[in-house]
Amino acid sequence: MNLLGHGAIVFGLVLAVYSFVASIIGIFTKRETFLKQAKLAGFGMFIGTAVATGVLLYLLGTSHFENEYVSKYTNLDLPMMYKLSALWAGNAGSLLLWTVLLTLYTTIIFYSKKTRNHAVVPYAGAIMNANNIFFLFMLAFITKPFVVLDTVPVDGSGLNPLLQNPGMVIHPVTLYLGYVGMAVPFAFGVGSLLMRNMNSDWIQLTRKWTLTAWLFLTLGNVLGGQWAYVELGWGGYWAWDAVENASFMPWLTATAFLHSVMVQERKNMLRVWNIGLITFTYALTLFGTYIARSGALTSVHAFPNSPLGNYFLAFMGMTIVFTVYAVMSRYQQLQANSGQFQSYVSKESSFLVNNLLLVGAAIAVLWGTVFPLTSEFLTGNKIALDISFFNTVEAPILVGLMFLMAICPLLAWNSAGFSELRTKLIITSILSLVIGASLYVYGIRQLYPLFATIIVLFMIANHFVAFVSDAKARQKSTGETIARALGGIIGKNRRRYGGYFVHLGIAVMALGIIGSHNFTQQVMQTINIGDSITIKDYKLTYENLKEKPVGSKDVVFADVAVEQNGKRIATVRPEVIFYTTWEQPSTEVALLSSWGEDLYVVLSAWEPDGRATFTVKVNPLINWIWIGGIIVTLGTLFALSTRSRSVQAEPPAKRDSLASDSNDDLVKQIEREIELELKKKLNSSEVDPK
Repeated sequence: MNLLGHGAIVFGLVLAVYSFVASIIGIFTKRETFLKQAKLAGFGMFIGTAVATGVLLYLLGTSHFENEYVSKYTNLDLPMMYKLSALWAGNAGSLLLWTVLLTLYTTIIFYSKKTRNHAVVPYAGAIMNANNIFFLFMLAFITKPFVVLDTVPVDGSGLNPLLQNPGMVIHPVTLYLGYVGMAVPFAFGVGSLLMRNMNSDWIQLTRKWTLTAWLFLTLGNVLGGQWAYVELGWGGYWAWDAVENASFMPWLTATAFLHSVMVQERKNMLRVWNIGLITFTYALTLFGTYIARSGALTSVHAFPNSPLGNYFLAFMGMTIVFTVYAVMSRYQQLQANSGQFQSYVSKESSFLVNNLLLVGAAIAVLWGTVFPLTSEFLTGNKIALDISFFNTVEAPILVGLMFLMAICPLLAWNSAGFSELRTKLIITSILSLVIGASLYVYGIRQLYPLFATIIVLFMIANHFVAFVSDAKARQKSTGETIARALGGIIGKNRRRYGGYFVHLGIAVMALGIIGSHNFTQQVMQTINIGDSITIKDYKLTYENLKEKPVGSKDVVFADVAVEQNGKRIATVRPEVIFYTTWEQPSTEVALLSSWGEDLYVVLSAWEPDGRATFTVKVNPLINWIWIGGIIVTLGTLFALSTRSRSVQAEPPAKRDSLASDSNDDLVKQIEREIELELKKKLNSSEVDPK
């Protein structure tokens, strides 16, 4: 089986090389035969990689310890779910997962009905295959998943206890789907550049690819934060760890890209910026892989030290150099017939500021992440920046983004008068200030959290105003009820209103971040059995400390009675688990959750005489982060549910002119639709002309 798995990887590598070469020959000779062969070879490449993945999953699930990877990351007592999830527990397996997804995506763009006949596909396919060749080469010669041991162990070393959590079954896969998904818009963008096609076809072709990849990156970050919160035992969800940052940076730049491509579609602007932005995003996914695999930076999430990271760093560098060369060699064409900003108070201007803030946030995180490497290179000492640096820099950017998200729905393309904007904002501004004053009276006196909360509430209010004003515009034209009009505009503009739902989800997450970051209460105390700890309106009474075997594990736990406002509400049980196959124990947190806050209890230490040390936290609004993540997911899925528009066949100049001159005012658009519907009804005698 190991020979089959390795052979399948080599088979996939050979076909990846052939598909790449056939694409290049087909592009230069314009011979369809070679392009068809490139597609067939690409499909065979995916089959080879899928077979290798299936073989490794079989070996993991059946405990074939003669395989080095299986013996290192599984053992006999490990549940089947975690045996299979060990596929992404180590370098070789996780790289195989990345590669099978990449080859799958390549096959889809070769054979998808939407893309298969487009002229840019051979170029995009060649770029995807250049990536496939790199990953398959690494699997075949550098990090091999099918190495056979000389001596077969009776049992394996087992999986890291931190990874034995349902969240870690899902979190890495969602991140990889996001990472790899960004290769598709990158390939189409650079492919269009190479074929000197300067219009926006590639954006339309990859819109759903980009949005889907962004959704998976979002889920990966949220699920990773939730895993850290319940599994690591320190009471937080985001520590600005190097690997956490590695997944956050491409999310920031991908978010900027999703907004800036709308400006290119509508106004024929930001062509160079968008190519650079998607290149930066994909390069950051490779950089994240470098961080996780090189051992250059310390992280609880990183793999053991490996030379693999240096290969990724070199490949990332080549990717950037190649793209910069392609952009510079076609710079004049990219700038030709480019649109211009017509007003500072317009939707496109707000998107530009949005991009600057998001990219600035990504660069700040990047600087803070690599600072230990920079300081070591300059001074010989590796100096890490603490959490306060990231919080100090990123918090104002978050508030600035919230303010932009507040006013953007009320802005029109091209321009919006200050007086018109002021009229729209005055009610929501007053409402937000009134709520802010109420919070101040309630007892929230910290200036920065109070100001940030007011801005977020201002954003939420303006989005509801946008929904209501759009619905009233339709109601005025159709005579429908307000509810039916609202349903009508949302159903016909899923991309737009799906984006609004995403904004509302981000706002809910922001409120959760503000509350949990600024108003958490914590107590760490050593007490005897029968004694209590008081925090906020909770009283926790330590009842007993016990130890019990669970399979091959040994569990130490404490029973703690919880009272709130004098009434007993629950008994919680924080645990510490010891594994026979792992040196470090695992902390199992006891959580008592509600909409408003979490009671978070950790058994930190204990003594032979029964004394125990507990760390107790009250984390307000923490669940709003996860709820906001659900809203973001649903909003994105709603935006994705819109029917794709076919790429127009007009020449680029004409299409760009049409996009630039189009009237995007929603009221006029609705009126035109209603007029057409009435004409149809009149012609079919469905209504009385009188």
